[in-house]
Amino acid sequence: MSAVLYEVGDRVATITLNRPQSLNSVNPAMIDGLLGSSSQAASDPSVRAVIVRGAGEHFMAGGDVKWFREQQALPAEDCRQSLASLIEGVQAAVLNFRQMDKPVIAAVHGAVAGFGLSLMMAADLVLASEKAYFTLAYSNIALSPDGGASWSLVRHVGLKRAMEIALFGERFDASRAYELGLVNRLLAPGQLASGTQELARRLACGPALALARTKALLNQSFDHSLEAQLLAEQCGFADCAAHSDFAEGLAAFFEKRRPVYGQA
Repeated sequence: MSAVLYEVGDRVATITLNRPQSLNSVNPAMIDGLLGSSSQAASDPSVRAVIVRGAGEHFMAGGDVKWFREQQALPAEDCRQSLASLIEGVQAAVLNFRQMDKPVIAAVHGAVAGFGLSLMMAADLVLASEKAYFTLAYSNIALSPDGGASWSLVRHVGLKRAMEIALFGERFDASRAYELGLVNRLLAPGQLASGTQELARRLACGPALALARTKALLNQSFDHSLEAQLLAEQCGFADCAAHSDFAEGLAAFFEKRRPVYGQA
């Protein structure tokens, strides 16, 4: 059974974490699957939006502690190299999601722990079941965060709250995640799949270049001066204005109809 499933329909790529018997915990096979599927989604011109979700009752419960224990039984240097290799793959997968020029939606339910929370924060939008629960968890087994959590969490919730979440590793519910700005929308468990598909289809029907430029602008804004950001906005605007989608958007506006993008 593949640790990660990948399918495309209606210009939406769906990446499914598929180790439900292990709460979709991370092991090398899952990282290989995440790297492959995220690279495939990023490079496929027919894909206009991406969904990341978990099979079974949970999104992801962090690292596979059984696999960790197996590695811990190795000589110290072998253990260190094995875990470092895993984290290298984790980081590469996160970069794929952050840097691809397509919007990424995480649909989370059940446990969202450890790298599960890191992966969720790497998405551009998050829809969560009202029954989902969250914990950064690393400190609970004497590890420090990975998957960009130390970068993303501060930007989502601020330094003091990030410290509390990371140092204590305490569990919090979906309402708290929404209050903290980690989640965009809360949905009833039975509506999570359909709500995610609806949002993904809306994005997939949108102006791809404009959405890509918008995602890039927002992501880079943390590291830019105002002057640099203004220049980036100017370049992005000019690129979009020269694209056929802009002509279609204007035509649809004046003709009072829904635009149909990506036809040229």
